[in-house]
Amino acid sequence: MADSDLLDPEDTAPAREEGEQFDEDNRLKPEFVREVRDALAEQDESAAYALVEPLHPADIADLLELLAPEERRELASAITDLMTVEVVAELNDYVRDDMVEALPAAAVAIIAKQLDTDDAVQLIEDLNDADQQAILAELGPENRAAIESALAYEDETAGRLMQRELVAVPEHLTVGDLIDYMRDNEDLPTEFWEVFVVDHRMRPVGTCQLSWILTTPRHIPLYDVMKRDQTLISVDTDQEEVALRFQKYALISAAVVDESGRLVGQMTVDDVVHIIQEEAGEDALLMSGAGEGDINEPIRDAYSARVRWLIANLGTALIASLIIAAFGAAIEQLVALAILMPIVASIGGNAGTQTMAVTVRAIATNQLTQSNTARILWRETRVAMLNGITVAALIGIATAVIFTPELGVVICAAVIINIITAGLAGVLVPVVFERLDQDPAVASSVFVTMITDSMGFFAFLGLAVAAGLAG
Repeated sequence: MADSDLLDPEDTAPAREEGEQFDEDNRLKPEFVREVRDALAEQDESAAYALVEPLHPADIADLLELLAPEERRELASAITDLMTVEVVAELNDYVRDDMVEALPAAAVAIIAKQLDTDDAVQLIEDLNDADQQAILAELGPENRAAIESALAYEDETAGRLMQRELVAVPEHLTVGDLIDYMRDNEDLPTEFWEVFVVDHRMRPVGTCQLSWILTTPRHIPLYDVMKRDQTLISVDTDQEEVALRFQKYALISAAVVDESGRLVGQMTVDDVVHIIQEEAGEDALLMSGAGEGDINEPIRDAYSARVRWLIANLGTALIASLIIAAFGAAIEQLVALAILMPIVASIGGNAGTQTMAVTVRAIATNQLTQSNTARILWRETRVAMLNGITVAALIGIATAVIFTPELGVVICAAVIINIITAGLAGVLVPVVFERLDQDPAVASSVFVTMITDSMGFFAFLGLAVAAGLAG
């Protein structure tokens, strides 16, 4: 076969260089994936292993995600020693859980030992208790204690997500003492940006960036160069709040403290980037009622996440239908009403979605709080009025030309009313959910759509009847 560019130009494995597994876009070829499937179907584990062995860890992860769940488990069992930390790190969450369940506890424990505590916790946190205990039993006392401690905290909190690998030193050291300590200590984290300075009770009193340490004379005491102002994160702080603090204060890392103020871990910017990506995608999917929206999500979970909002939407749609039914006689007399009323509802729905998206984001980033809700509401009302007048003028002129001037005036007024209503609903509905300690991204879209549809139909049909155009 012809040579092709590879994902990793530094990889010198023969099969990778020949490029037989990859297409011109550096994706695994369907023919190669089919060969792996055939080997698994024939229960020929040695053939499957031989096919997969030359692959880069990232490509093994891609291959696993391309296979069906049953095939993934079979392949994971066939290539146990190839399921390295690098492969696991590249896997989708659902696929990773499948792989962990398929691998022997000893193999998972070997992977967990090589990971930072936060990554090891993520590896096993979704397993059932029996599987967790089997894996923990294979770990050493220190690793096991660290992971069990993390699992004791609530999901999506700093205590669950923090890294326990950090550098903490007493405040009485000099810069030279610290440098010698770091050079002589073989158990330091592989990557860190600052050193935490603690008192005798293990409470953080300051931090020293590595750049300061390297540019300061050895005899200077740490308490003379350390930064005393620091952002401390409690173990029970929600991950969204952690991300907001990193963004607001431009942090690279931050100390995590327990209830007594003792240093127990750290959050780093690479963890926070993952949190931000996760939360942004989660909010967007929740607003659409699509659940987690992962193509590897089990069908049962995807069904239960989506169907309840479709049923809720069905109920809210019935309200709009009842309003239309109340004006049935008017619609029969003037067919133009049936032609135009979806336009009014659709424009209002889009306007409401725009405002709701802005509001949900403002709530998530703490830009919208109780102190400025009234100001934001007035701002969005003015934006809605301007939008309403502009769009209403366009649709009103078109309706007057095609149908009648009177109907043009009616639809113009209805559009203005509905867009202003949409602006108010787009702010108030998420705010109400937030005040009730509910996620505003979850159900806001259903209720905003109900309000804009209902008001659109009611305003348009009601004004038409009031103007004597029908009914």
